[in-house]
Amino acid sequence: MISTLDHDVGRIMDELEQQGIAENTLVVFTSDNGPATEHGAVAEYFDGAGPLRGIKRDLYEGGIRVPLIVSWPGKVPAGETDDSSHVTFWDFLPTLAELGGAKVPHGVDGISIVPSLLEGADVGNDRPLYWEFRLKPDTPLMQAVRWGHWKAVRASEEADLEIYDLKIDVAETDDVAAQHPELVKKFESYLRSALSH
Repeated sequence: MISTLDHDVGRIMDELEQQGIAENTLVVFTSDNGPATEHGAVAEYFDGAGPLRGIKRDLYEGGIRVPLIVSWPGKVPAGETDDSSHVTFWDFLPTLAELGGAKVPHGVDGISIVPSLLEGADVGNDRPLYWEFRLKPDTPLMQAVRWGHWKAVRASEEADLEIYDLKIDVAETDDVAAQHPELVKKFESYLRSALSH
């Protein structure tokens, strides 16, 4: 599968060059989740989550943090890595609308990441990013929110809130909720409000 994916992405990139539109085409490559275990897949194969905790359907970083690779010759600097901006899928609508000169519909949660793409500016770091997931109607609701370098995770409605400092603990191994009651209060309030929308 990896070889096929690599080959076919190469074919797409070659075709853009042959058509003479590579420099006028933004190519975005990403995923919607971390490594999975469906259909007999082994999540640890290729060390898919690296140092991150969790897999697909977890709200730990291993389940939701994925690479985002962008190519746009002459517009986006090649060969650079940026892990400072907090970007998510709901940012793509406003981003593509801005690039295409279209108006962003009212009420969209995302923001344009054009300043990050074209200028390397940090974007989205002061807003909360929220996830919730329930595998089936009779299974626990999981919630997570990232706000700056802080991340809160609740594994079920009955579970205690876990808090991680992603700046120093990207693997989410050291729950610091007990040391930060002010963050617990802030995140608890946010999670309640997120459920009401």
